[in-house]
Amino acid sequence: MGFIRDSIHGDLHLTDFELKLVDTVEMQRLRRIKQLGFTSLVYPGANHTRFEHSIGTLSLADKLATRLELEEDVVELLRVCALLHDIGHAPFSHVSERALSHKHETITKEIIKNSPITDIITERFNANYITKIIDGQTKYGKIISGDLDVDRMDYLARDSYYTGVAYGVIDTERLLYSLKYDDNDDLIITQKGVQAAESTLLARYFMYPTVYQHHTTRIVNSMFRVCLKRMLEDNVVQERELRYLDDGDLINIARNTKGLPEKTMKNLDTRHLYKKTDTINLADIDDPEKIFQMDKKVLKDAEEDIAYKLDINTDEVIIDLPESLSYKEMCIQVETDSGLKSLTEVSTVINSLKKAQYNYADLALYLSKENKEKALRNNIKIEDYLSIPSDKK
Repeated sequence: MGFIRDSIHGDLHLTDFELKLVDTVEMQRLRRIKQLGFTSLVYPGANHTRFEHSIGTLSLADKLATRLELEEDVVELLRVCALLHDIGHAPFSHVSERALSHKHETITKEIIKNSPITDIITERFNANYITKIIDGQTKYGKIISGDLDVDRMDYLARDSYYTGVAYGVIDTERLLYSLKYDDNDDLIITQKGVQAAESTLLARYFMYPTVYQHHTTRIVNSMFRVCLKRMLEDNVVQERELRYLDDGDLINIARNTKGLPEKTMKNLDTRHLYKKTDTINLADIDDPEKIFQMDKKVLKDAEEDIAYKLDINTDEVIIDLPESLSYKEMCIQVETDSGLKSLTEVSTVINSLKKAQYNYADLALYLSKENKEKALRNNIKIEDYLSIPSDKK
């Protein structure tokens, strides 16, 4: 048995089996992968890692499973699922993911089922069953991956703490004690927990424009994604290799790759960042959800057309889509006096968030300072190069 002192949850105990997993190369790599990618360029304290988050998620999984009075072997299983749930993240986490063909959940499942760590996992547990739980399946899946899961509880509290942004502070204890299983073994929330659930989703709502989708963070992330795409296209690095690399590895590869990658890293090192040149607020569009469904080729074609108009390289033009919060997918049930009802049905706050999520979201055109000046002289507008759903009247 060992103990880790966590800045959010205090002393966390790990079993000897969990310590064996923690000491693997696959888990130790997470110590060198920042939870929030390049966000530290905006919030200097945001240097926490996927490793810390994984340990914290384990702690919350333990608390919730114990609160639900699950059997001891199930509690142990859920602790391991929480510990391993992010093991497939590429360097810089979600920043890189948008440039890749596979999501980190897919890589996580591959690592759990077929890697050196698999031998340790299968000493105690079924690897396939662990991947199902991490994927949100089985009776226990919603604890790790659901509408109000322990993953989200930890990252909101942790990201809030390290960025210094108070919006992410949530009533974790109240939320944990409000979750229960119904007679059909579905994870539901009691009526008394509705406000705690609302506060959690409100925290997520406010953290997006303030931290996760901060305008400078989006620009930096976009610049690095273009850099990574170029390295993948030129076979400087293979997508499959990313599961073995950490942030420092990928940065060093980029710095030592002539052309766009080297130039991008110099710009990031000296904060010579792209500028927002034009923007379309999604709240001004009739059906903003259609924006998220746009074919990537349509965006690429628009970037190429703008580059041609400005007589610059296509890589120097970035049209960035924000990430959708997708509150419409909230389906956890609430235990009320008149039976089970969806959280969306019970909470007017959640219904409001479904509309309000677009207030801070925009489709943005990013160019270097020099190219922005050229674009302004040529009156470059995104709507002239993309077919946007009609504006609200």
